[in-house]
Amino acid sequence: MKAIRWPIGQLILLLNLTFSPRSPKRAADEQAKIDDKTRTLSLYQLPSCPFCVKVRRTMKREGLKIELRNINGNNDYSAELVREGGKRKVPCLRIEKEDGQVQWLYESSDVVSHLQALTKAA
Repeated sequence: MKAIRWPIGQLILLLNLTFSPRSPKRAADEQAKIDDKTRTLSLYQLPSCPFCVKVRRTMKREGLKIELRNINGNNDYSAELVREGGKRKVPCLRIEKEDGQVQWLYESSDVVSHLQALTKAA
């Protein structure tokens, strides 16, 4: 299975690099508001996962700065995802709320919807 996944993953990364979306141009104060809203977000992901690529492309298209946590590159991130999120599934957006509670949002379409709503609210 790894013999199939690796080349497909590399192809996905190449296509993403070749056809990467552009970030929007915003006024500095407007971008600062959005950056403040994304300050407490972290995306648990794998670099060549097509669903993770979908979320990262949305982040770029919307001009969002969100910490990326590669669960294969760091065992602490993988363990944290399982311990606190409940399962080892990516993409997963960790949302730390103002009251200190943490929400774990799985499913790429749900994450994309959440990120787009964040941008519209700003």
